[in-house]
Parts: sequence; structure tokens; C-alpha cells
Amino acid sequence: MAVVEILSLSHPGVEVFATLTEAQLRNRLDPSKGIFIAESPKVISVALDAGYEPVSLLCERRHIEGDAAPIISRCGDIPVYTGPRELLAALTGYTLTRGVLCAFRRPQLPSVEKICRGARRVVVIHGVVDTTNIGAIFRSAAALGIDGVFLTRDSCDPLNRRAVRVSMGSVFLVPWTWINDPQAWLNSLGFKTAAMALTPDSVALDHPQLMSEERLAIVMGTEGDGLPHHAIDGADYVVRIPMAHGVDSLNVAAAAAVAFWQLRGESYPSPLK
Repeated sequence: MAVVEILSLSHPGVEVFATLTEAQLRNRLDPSKGIFIAESPKVISVALDAGYEPVSLLCERRHIEGDAAPIISRCGDIPVYTGPRELLAALTGYTLTRGVLCAFRRPQLPSVEKICRGARRVVVIHGVVDTTNIGAIFRSAAALGIDGVFLTRDSCDPLNRRAVRVSMGSVFLVPWTWINDPQAWLNSLGFKTAAMALTPDSVALDHPQLMSEERLAIVMGTEGDGLPHHAIDGADYVVRIPMAHGVDSLNVAAAAAVAFWQLRGESYPSPLK
């Protein structure tokens, strides 16, 4: 452990926790140098368990031998930046109520083929840009037996700080990657696609044929406009969740959770056993 006391907002090394934008952290020019930020001991522990490489830590001094101690002991000889609570709050923009932030190196993402190998249920996140919804979808995917997550390039980054926090670290538990032309890719790998959308010819979520598909990709659309026409027209199924009381649809994160549970694969472990 190398504790570094910081005395100013411009101290070398702490810019990853404050001044760098999410786009800069991702480092689009050289993804191998990209960084993401995780916060709270629980979420950081999940990332470490999943094999993510820590780069540096930031926490109040009182947490070094408190809440952050188990994390620090697992991170090896990386810098642990600390300082007065007011200075750290000014640096990050909020009080570190969860005690610790950790900068991790971004991983090499798996290929579409690797994620699909042996998978029975995957989800395509198509154009979802709200970080809270991304985090919630990943949390449901991990909990409800989804084998992999694919995101179109116009979706929010799952390693965005808020998405990671909302997911409670679930973004580290389910393999994911970016995808272009998901319909063609997934059909070529033996998946049928189910676009979640409200159309006159849509089938209900509990349709027997849909339930019996061996390999299925559930396609979720944007928070406002839903899926684009080409994603709906190219899908093998268009699927709706039956509603009551005149409600037309659910938030995308809630709809994803319902769909994942209803369409879970046979290998999903029953929580009742």
C-alpha cells in the first residue's frame, strides 16, 4: 500500500477521479489505456473477484483502516490517494459516503462469437442512453439468467460510473460487448430475435412458440421512442408485455426484468429449490 496525501485538486494522479470526462476515461484512441471508476467496497470487491485490474484508490483517511481496508489489502502496491473530506468532495463533486473509489483498467472485450458460445438467452440493448437504465438492465440480466449482453454503438457505456453503481457490480458478472447489425450476427449464430415493441402483429410475452425457442436474443429499445423500425422489421418475433389499467408500456429496465424472467432458459436455477 502506498498512501499518498493530496493537498490540492491538481495533485498528479487524481485527475481520473475528477477532471477526465467519461469519453476521456474510455480513451477511444487507445482502448488498452482506458480507465473506469467503481465506487463502494461491495462494487469494487465484485470487480476484483471478476479479475479486473485496479490502478489507484481514493478514500478518506479514516476509511484506510476501516471500510476500505479489505479492498486495499487486495489491490497490491497501487497508490491510495487520501486527504481532508472537504478536499475530496471538491475533487469528485460529492461526499464519499461509500468510503472509497477505485480506478480500474478497462478489459479487452470478448467477441460476439465467444459470448454466444454455449449461450441460450442473451439481450441486445439497442440505443439505450440512460445510465440508470443500463445499470438496472445489467443487474436484472445477472440475476435472471441472461448469458450475455450486446449493446449497439449508440447505447450508453456499461462502465460509466453511474451505470456501474446502479448495477451494484453486475456489469462485471455478465459478459458483454458492442455489436453492429445484431440481427444478422445473432441469426448467423443460431439465435432467434425477439424485439420488445408495441405493434399490431406482436405476440404476448408468454406465447408458447416464443417460450420454446432454444436460443433467443431479447432486443430492448430506447427509453422514449422504443426500437427503430428496421430492428422491429428484421426481428423473428415482435413481443409485447400484456398491460392492465390502460398502461401502454413499462420503463425499459422494468420491461427487461419481466422479459428475462418470463423467457428464462431451462438452465436457470430455480430460486425456490
